[in-house]
Parts: sequence; C-alpha cells; structure tokens
Amino acid sequence: MAENLFNKVWQLHEVQKLPSGESQLFIGLHLIHEVTSPQAFQMLREENLKVAFPERTVATVDHIVPTATRQRPYKDNLAEQMMLAIEKNASEFGVKFYNPGSGKQGIVHVIGPELGLTQPGMTIACGDSHTSTHGAFGAIAFGIGTSQVRDVLASGCMAISKPKVKKIEVTGLLEKGVYSKDVILKIIRELGVKGGIGFAYEYSGETFEIMTMEERMSVCNMTIEGGARAGYVNPDQKTFDYLEGKEFCPKGNAFDLAKEWWKSIATDSNTKFDASYKMDVSKLAPMVTWGINPEQGIQVTENIPNPKDFSGGAKETAEEALEHMGFEAGQPIAGTKIDVAFIGSCTNGRISDLREAAKVCNGRKVDPGVKAIVVPGSEQVAKRAMHEGLDKIFSNAGFEWRFAGCSMCLAMNPDKLLGRQLSASSSNRNFKGRQGSPSGRTLLMSPAMVAAAAIEGRVTDVRELM
Repeated sequence: MAENLFNKVWQLHEVQKLPSGESQLFIGLHLIHEVTSPQAFQMLREENLKVAFPERTVATVDHIVPTATRQRPYKDNLAEQMMLAIEKNASEFGVKFYNPGSGKQGIVHVIGPELGLTQPGMTIACGDSHTSTHGAFGAIAFGIGTSQVRDVLASGCMAISKPKVKKIEVTGLLEKGVYSKDVILKIIRELGVKGGIGFAYEYSGETFEIMTMEERMSVCNMTIEGGARAGYVNPDQKTFDYLEGKEFCPKGNAFDLAKEWWKSIATDSNTKFDASYKMDVSKLAPMVTWGINPEQGIQVTENIPNPKDFSGGAKETAEEALEHMGFEAGQPIAGTKIDVAFIGSCTNGRISDLREAAKVCNGRKVDPGVKAIVVPGSEQVAKRAMHEGLDKIFSNAGFEWRFAGCSMCLAMNPDKLLGRQLSASSSNRNFKGRQGSPSGRTLLMSPAMVAAAAIEGRVTDVRELM
C-alpha cells in the first residue's frame, strides 16, 4: 500500500498507543538549549532519574547569549544563571554540549543540520517551536514544551497525537531576487496561520526539487507559523550530497547503506493525502509582512489591504494590526521607512542567506538612519563567512557583525527594538513585542530584502538593486 514519508517514519517510531489516544513516540534526536531545559533537568533530579539516551541528546546555547560580546559573566543575571545551569546539567547528566568558543555553538536548528546530527527518517524533538526546520531532511521534527523535554530526557519518548498530512505542491521557477522565504510567506498568506492545525505539511513540486537544502530549511522552519505540527521535504540527492562527510553522518559503506534506506522512506508514488494544496510561484514577487502575524503579508509591489476585505476574526486582527503598525489601508508597503535591519535567526542565518544579503550590500552604505546588524546562525557559519570576506562587506557597508545566537529574533538577550522602532527582519515572527519592545514593529522579509531596506532606509524591492 502506497504511503507517505510522515506515516512511514511515525510507524517506525511508535512504541504503543496510549489510553489517551495519543502515541508513545520514540525520539531519535533530542536537541536542547538553555531556556526550556533547566526545569526539565531539575525534575529529573527530584525523581532521581538519569537521561535515558545521552548519546541521542545534544545541547547548545542560543536564545540568551549576547551577540555583541562573549565576556562572562553576562550582564543579565538571568542569562548568566541559565548559562551556568546548562553547563552544570550537561556535565552532570553526560550530555554533549557545544558552548560559545567551541567552534560548533549556534542556533540549535542551524547546528543540527551542519553537524550531520539531523538525518532523514529521524524523529527529532526540541524545546523550541521552530524544530520543524529539520523536516527539510525528511525527518519529522516537533517543537515541545518543558514537561515534554523532561519526558524525552527521562525516557527517550513523548506522548503526542498523530496529525494528518497535507501535501503542499509548489510549481514554477522563482525570479531573481525571490527566495524560499517568499514562498513560505506566500503559503502562509494563502492558507492562514491556522490552516495547518491538525496537519503535517509535505512540501513537494518542482520548486522544492530545485531548492537547496538551506532554502528548504527556511520553508520548513516557518511551517509552525502556518499552524502545522511539522513540515518536511522528501530526501533526494541534494539531501545526500549535503550530509555526506558531515561529522555525525555514517561514513564510507555505512553511508551508502544509510542512503539506500533514506531513499526507501520517501513518499511512494500515487500516495493519497488527507488534504492537498497547489500553488504556482513563477510570478511571485518578494514578500513583506505588514501586520502582527505571518499571515498578514503581501508582495512588495502590493498595497496594504483594507480590513473591510476580511471577515470575522481576520477583520478584527487586520484592524488591530493597522492600529499597532501605524499603517493605513491602501498605502504601498514599498517606501515604508525602517529604523532597524536584522539579518539572522534560525530561519535565515545560514551561509547562503548571508551571501545573498552581502551581494546587495557590496559597495553600498547603510542609510544613516538605520541600525543594521548581521548575526550568523552558528560559529561555523561565522567562520565560513569570514573566510569568504562577507563580514568585511557587511562592516564596510555599515552593518554590525556579531557573534552567533538568536539575537533580535526573539530578544531574550540585549538585542532589542526600542520604543516604536520599525524593523526589517529576516526572522520568523512579527508578533507584538516579539523583538523586545511592546510597541516595536516588525516587517518579515528575506535577508536580501532586509539588506535592500537597510541600504535605502525604507522597504525596497531588492530586484531594483540587482
């Protein structure tokens, strides 16, 4: 019987059906960071439990680490306490830990793939909503809460309800200046932030076949913003080429054997899905959000919609968004003045993202009224970027070059918006207060679009600078 990848992987990892109707699912890789793990480890201590599978557990720090300095102790006492806690917990429980200066520290969803920890056919969990990123490799990956972090640490398993699977088929070649970030923002605009509730998304079609692994990661990363539990792309030759030689991947003959198994878990032809959606992106322009959730996005060539064009809760949210953002219905998004430009995050802090942004910045200067920062997604990304001279391109243009971390994506560190500042951001969420100021405002866009906005001081169609 033809089956999709999600169901194949689920069946291989399902230990048993629970009385609640949920499944007890074995987790092949557990990624942890400093924010959602301290309480979980403390719960283990109180129950006198060990980490069941320390070899399947990997820790790093990303959310609270300052990106302007690495000096310890951190000025923020809470951040320092979290740092001390994960250092102690990793040591005491025998968990592999990549700390700043190790050369492998970074945002958890960046280091997993670049180290080869993330592999096809895996079940992956992390106490972070954007764990869906790892689905780009044909894994099924879930963001979990602290109590589930405890469960996975203690047993290697978690209780979870099985979602249905929706096939998202995307066709068309992207124009120059249009990226995978624009594709996922368009999908979320079309299906809504609640469109994926109860589903996992399988991304397919020629557009995804052409995408690089890093582009696929950006799309899978923001799956959660569309309400879906997970998102994935079937593994193919691009997947295998990316993984071959990575530190934690099988080597030699073992890699060849693994590759054959990875091929076998891909969705079978003629598989039926619980739901499906098709979209053509051949005429897609760069996307920019105008509101307070990722669904509220338009092409840079469009005008901000009128709340009257919506109904029910969407109308009320649109009215709330215009009031918060200080925008008027019908005004063009292009030309909107910005105060801050942020390039980074687990969505768009990889080497390919920095390369595209650097192309826009090369030989140009950031507008004097804009504070612009670039935050590599990991120490490895930073090292590679510096080897290629990207840091100098950004610095010469007027960007601040930072250490690896989550930075301004969620502002659980010193990188925050001030007051009513408006940010052009390559991150994943534009919620009220997301970037550190309750009255701050966020426009989501691709890294190249952020670079263009920084140079011009306003939202600009990056294609005009190419």
